[in-house]
Amino acid sequence: MEKRFHMLRPEQIIEQREQCPVAYIPLGTLEWHGLHNPIGADGLQAEELAMRCADQGGVVFPTVYYGESRVNSLLETDPKYQAGICERLLLNKHQLDAERFPYSGMEQIEHYQHHLIHILAEAASYGFEAAVFVIGHYPLIESARSAIILYNQWAYDKEWKRIAGLAAADYLLLKEEYTSPGDHAGGWETSHLLASQPETVDLKAAADELQFGIMSTRNPLNATAQFGNEIYDAAVKKITERVFLCLNNPELYKGHGVPLI
Repeated sequence: MEKRFHMLRPEQIIEQREQCPVAYIPLGTLEWHGLHNPIGADGLQAEELAMRCADQGGVVFPTVYYGESRVNSLLETDPKYQAGICERLLLNKHQLDAERFPYSGMEQIEHYQHHLIHILAEAASYGFEAAVFVIGHYPLIESARSAIILYNQWAYDKEWKRIAGLAAADYLLLKEEYTSPGDHAGGWETSHLLASQPETVDLKAAADELQFGIMSTRNPLNATAQFGNEIYDAAVKKITERVFLCLNNPELYKGHGVPLI
């Protein structure tokens, strides 16, 4: 059954919403993930995780690849890696200068939070009772949580029932089950991609002498689709447990200081 919201006809939206009124919203970015992985790795993983969650009920909104700060919390702007990434992408490093962007780093952060708040309101306008930001680019967990808090504060005393907002990052949910969960372009993320988008991965380009900009305790050469499916499914179990707790106990998600996952 089709789960992508933008691919559904009105009667299908109604059917899916009546079965499970949850909107999953994948958040990714465009960022270096080694020579062996695609630039859009974070969004691809977030969308796959959201789709697997939606198999338990709910729909998946279009993946958000744009709008986050391009001068904060990004490998391309990290002084340790910037020159090497530019060399490998055949870029002049000045193309990534903060001055090349119309807005400051703080303004970009604020604009992105506004965008996420708007997405929450848009999901609410279609009648969903819960919206779940599924995080692919780890720094976006803070933006998602902040957006939910700000939305809740704005909607707190409105006459109408507000949508519940949740934010899920697999590495946070699985930290008690796996040693060093999550990584950047290492065995964790590469296993994800081998499980869901294997055509985007070239393990020959992950040879030890070619590795650059990888942050992991797991060598990507040891990545497998089997491990990728295992950790996808472990995260799905955690996320959907929290989602159905929210749906079945809405009183826990009212008032101040509500859970964010």
